[in-house]
Amino acid sequence: MEYGLESSFKIYAGGLGILAGDYLKGAKDYDYPIVGIGIKWRQGYTDQLIGNDGKPYDTYRNYDYDFLEDTGIKVPVKIRQRDVMCKVWKVDKFGNNQLYLLDTDIPENEDTGITSNLYGGFGEDRVAQEMVLGIGGIRALRALGIDIDVYHFNEGHAVFAGFELIREKMYNGMSFEEAFEKTKKEIVFTTHTPVVEGNESHYLDRLMYMGANNGLTLEQMIKIGGSPFNMTVAGLRLSRVSNAVSKLHCDTANKMWKHVDERSDIIGITNGVHLPTWVDEKMIEAAEKGENIWETHCRNKNELIEFVREKTGVRLEPNKLLIGFARRAAPYKRGDFIFKNKEIITPLLEERKIQIIFSGKAHPLDDVGKTIVQNIVKMSKKYPKSVVFLENYDMNIGKMLTRGCDVWLNNPRRPKEASGTSGMKAAMNGVLNLSILDGWWPEACEHGVNGWQFGDGFQTKNVEKQDSHDLKALYNVLLNEVIPTYYENREKWVEMMKNSILSTKDMFSIKRMLEEYYEKMYID
Repeated sequence: MEYGLESSFKIYAGGLGILAGDYLKGAKDYDYPIVGIGIKWRQGYTDQLIGNDGKPYDTYRNYDYDFLEDTGIKVPVKIRQRDVMCKVWKVDKFGNNQLYLLDTDIPENEDTGITSNLYGGFGEDRVAQEMVLGIGGIRALRALGIDIDVYHFNEGHAVFAGFELIREKMYNGMSFEEAFEKTKKEIVFTTHTPVVEGNESHYLDRLMYMGANNGLTLEQMIKIGGSPFNMTVAGLRLSRVSNAVSKLHCDTANKMWKHVDERSDIIGITNGVHLPTWVDEKMIEAAEKGENIWETHCRNKNELIEFVREKTGVRLEPNKLLIGFARRAAPYKRGDFIFKNKEIITPLLEERKIQIIFSGKAHPLDDVGKTIVQNIVKMSKKYPKSVVFLENYDMNIGKMLTRGCDVWLNNPRRPKEASGTSGMKAAMNGVLNLSILDGWWPEACEHGVNGWQFGDGFQTKNVEKQDSHDLKALYNVLLNEVIPTYYENREKWVEMMKNSILSTKDMFSIKRMLEEYYEKMYID
């Protein structure tokens, strides 16, 4: 549904799309025969700004991209009993393998708005978008004459492509059972989110009314996705093998979906990042050659401080500890967590012992997430010299923060952070992770050597108990290890920066990730 290739190309919302963009760039770098299928979003995701009242509000605008190549191809998808034509555009401008985007915003359609907003609208809008992506995507590949060996469904949004593959086989004479079994051998699936709300489901009558069933009967739909029809369950049943996006997430996903019969095995392939996009190569050179990492880091930090000044007017201190926190403002990520104990945090902010830069967007319909943003903005007004919020989070802000901060903070409720690629980017830039043992960090962390963990992997369904445990652990490590090391032991800090870079740059690269996909998923 989304690809983050470049900050100004607004067809992405967050980490899922940025990972997909990195994946296509890696495929180009290492000459893998991979093509991407996505949607040309007219308005992209929300532009989320902060009003004078300190509350986030959403704005949308139309974007035009003159670098898109018109393939001359249009394919029909029947939605609500009407043919919707999907125009196919090609993108290969950003050092990526070919990406084909489907677009319904053309004069011959009554339903021009299907491809307006990424993750916008309600149930019917989402189903229509997923029909364009899945059914339209397969038809686009056929029209383009691209011969496919393996179809990789990234998240449940793509599962209607499986319906089209089954329909093709049934049209050529196979029974449903034969077509289903043969199709399963062609599909692999990635599940990304251990948060229940992130695994989309639809009532079957809506799918039948929309035409998403694509010729399948009600019974056949239930066999694939259950009732209500769950897109993740369908992905697990339509594929020969599935993967989670870290080792911990693999355990979580297998527990989460253990009740699903006839599903594919879920293996763990930890995400990676595209180094040329995100990592300052001078930091890697300095770490490898044992040169002055600190000097190079200070240059990146000063660039970030100037970037913040230009955006907000705030002048941060280059010699004070700078903490970064930038990600979706989802409740489980606990964006305002560090502020929860006023007795501890107030002196640190008043004395400017720490400075914190936040950024992130809440989903337009997520009022709890928006309240978290509002709380952070309130703190930035109360402590204007120590707390900054950068509105309208995008790839450019993410890149500046993961290069220029001293510490990267991550405090989700374990085990809800499936991977966390921003932490990888920070680590490779010598920005030291201070994180809960969630997502990728349990695989990378050597406490006090290449970053810090806080907490001991404690989990409970009691949210208050979890938060209390984690908050105490966060302050303990921050006050007793992170702050003293930064101000009193620069030699150790620099050594940790070096260790951070050298221990992550290969293990968590897009190159390693692609190699694992081929080895464990694509080559049958």
